Amino acid sequence: MGERARQWLLVAGAGAAVGALSTATVMRILSRSKRREGYVRSLLESNGVASGGAGSSVGTRVVATSDLLDDEVVSEQLTRNIQFFGMESQKKVTGSFVVVIGLGGVGSHAASMLLRSGVGRLLLVDFDQKVSLSSLNRHAVATRDDVGTPKALCLKKHFSMIYPECQIEAKVQLYDPSCEDEILSGQPDFVLDCIDNIDTKVALLAACVRRGLRVLSAMGAGARADPTRIRVADLRESSNDPLSRAVRYRLKKDHGIEGGIPVVFSLEKPKAKLLPFQASKEEETPSDYQIVPGFRVRIIPVLGTIPAIFGQVMASYVITQLAKLDFQTEPIVNLDLDHYRILHHRLLEHEELIYGSAEQVLVDAEEVMYIVKELWHGRSARDQNLKDTGRKMWRSVNELMLVRWDKSKPAGVSNLILLKFNEADAHESTTLDQIKEEEPEFYNMVSRVLKQAEAEFAL
Repeated sequence: MGERARQWLLVAGAGAAVGALSTATVMRILSRSKRREGYVRSLLESNGVASGGAGSSVGTRVVATSDLLDDEVVSEQLTRNIQFFGMESQKKVTGSFVVVIGLGGVGSHAASMLLRSGVGRLLLVDFDQKVSLSSLNRHAVATRDDVGTPKALCLKKHFSMIYPECQIEAKVQLYDPSCEDEILSGQPDFVLDCIDNIDTKVALLAACVRRGLRVLSAMGAGARADPTRIRVADLRESSNDPLSRAVRYRLKKDHGIEGGIPVVFSLEKPKAKLLPFQASKEEETPSDYQIVPGFRVRIIPVLGTIPAIFGQVMASYVITQLAKLDFQTEPIVNLDLDHYRILHHRLLEHEELIYGSAEQVLVDAEEVMYIVKELWHGRSARDQNLKDTGRKMWRSVNELMLVRWDKSKPAGVSNLILLKFNEADAHESTTLDQIKEEEPEFYNMVSRVLKQAEAEFAL
C-alpha cells in the first residue's frame, strides 16, 4: 500500500475514533438530560402541577431537605450559592422553613428569591386577593394567564416548576389573631411580613415578638422612585415613612413593643398620595369595595421596581441570616436629635406648670421629631406660609414650644401644635370656640394638619 493510502487510512481511523468518542459524549449528555427531565417531571407530578395548574390542594410532597444538596440536579442548580456560602452554610439555608405573609409586589419577589436560593420549605399566605392585570407591573412571576388566580396558588404553581424539591404550602387566608397558631406553628426559622394593612401587620409583628420568632417587616414601598434610599434598620430608626410611624405607634400603645424588629423601608418621602375613591355607580360607597372590613379601598400609585427591590432586599437579609453570614447594615443617622429632646423636655415642663403633671404627655422625642418636621415644618403653626428651612429653621426652634391644641385632650401626636413662646401664652388663655369664631381659616388649617397625624398613626 502506498504512503498516501496509509495516511488516508490513519486520518479516517482517527476521525472514526473521535466521532465515536463525540457520539458517546453526546449520548451521555443526552442521557443525563433525559434523566433530569424525568426526575423533574416526576417531582412536578407529585406536587400536582404537571397539567400546568396549581389545583385546589395546598398540600405538598414531603422531601427530606437534609439530603437535598446530595442530589446532582439540586446541587448544580444551587452551585453559585454553595460557592458563595460554602456547603455547610448552604445546608442551613436548604434545611430552613420560612413563612411569607402578603404575596403582592414585595412578598412575591421576596418569596421568589428565597426559593431560588434553596430554602427547603415555604409557607405562602395571602387572603383571597386574586392576581389582577394591574398587579403584573410588580409581581415576581405572574403572567396574564394567572389573572383571576389567588396569589398564593399562583406562586405555588410557578415555584413548583422552578425548584420542585421545595416543600411549598399555600394558604389562601387572611392572617388575624384567630389563625396565629395555624400559621406561626412549626417553629419557622423566619417570618416575612409583607402586609400593607396596619391592623393585620401590628397583630402579626406582636405575635412574632411574643413567640420569639425572627421576623423581618416591609414598610411602605408605594409612591417612591429612588432605589438608593432603601434601608434595613430597627423599626425605631425608620423615618420619612407614614406606615412605619403608624406601626411603631400602635406596637408601643397596644403591645408595649418599642423596637427590636428589623424593617425594610425607604428614606424617601412618598412622591404621590392615595388616589381618591371613585365609584362606578352613584349609590356605591367605599365599603362596597372592601374585600375585608377595615382594608383600604383607595389605590397607592406604585412604580413596580421599588416593591421588587424591597422584596429582593428582604430575601437577601433573610438568606444571609439563615446562612449565619454576619454583616453590619448601614446605620441610619438622626441629625439634630438634641433639638427634639429640648422641645420634648420643654413640653414636659409646660405640662407640669399648666396642668400640674406631665402624665398626659403621650409622645417621646422621636414623635416630637415627626410633629415638628412633618406636621409643622419647624415653624410656628401661625407661620406656615414662610419658606425658612435648614439652619434658619433650627434657629427658630429655639423660640418655639409644643402645646395642646384642645386642652381637654391629652398631649398626643394629633393634639399638639408648635407655637412661639408668646403665641403659646395667648393660646392657653383662649378657647377653641373663640379661635373657630375669630380665626376660622387658622382653625381649619390646624384641624386639617392634626387630622393628617390621626390618619398616619391610624388613631
